Amino acid sequence: MIHARKSVQIVGRNTIKTEELVEDLGAGATAAAPGDALEGRIVILAISHDAAKKVVSDYSSQLAGKVVVHISNTVDPANFDRLTVPSGTSGAEEVADLLPDDVPVVKAFNTCFAGPREKGAVGSVPLDVFIAGDSEEAKARLSAVVAASGLRPIDSGPLRRARELEAFMLVVMGLQVNPEHPRFNWDTALKILP
Repeated sequence: MIHARKSVQIVGRNTIKTEELVEDLGAGATAAAPGDALEGRIVILAISHDAAKKVVSDYSSQLAGKVVVHISNTVDPANFDRLTVPSGTSGAEEVADLLPDDVPVVKAFNTCFAGPREKGAVGSVPLDVFIAGDSEEAKARLSAVVAASGLRPIDSGPLRRARELEAFMLVVMGLQVNPEHPRFNWDTALKILP
């Protein structure tokens, strides 16, 4: 993902992969190991939902004053036919429930698959980044980074809208793996046209 010329700290379990990513990102990117102090004001959980729950539990004491961004889709990868969270909630809300009330959680980037997210576009069309959260300040802070990266932030409402964002990706991912739709692939993205 484009890092908007901001400093980025990558915390990874695999030292070699983490260093390779830092090298690819270039100036402003640094590597850290699990347990190291978190830098920065925005923490993007670029991991699976189950791993995200563990990380926020492990790092909860370091998250005060930071915005936590949940990007995972809670779609069951075994069949792409169901969500892995109970009805009436979302992965982002489950993460928020694990944190103190003063640590804002936002849902973002889950509608952008890895390839397009890395490029920042599909073809020449910049990605839309849907952002849901209960803190207007947290959404504004993340929106500024998204916009500085050349992407279009879209405020999607309160954190409970993460339910619909995750559920919609159940439909999209189901299309991606369906052999009857060969033109859908993991290099697609959602776009709201004016």
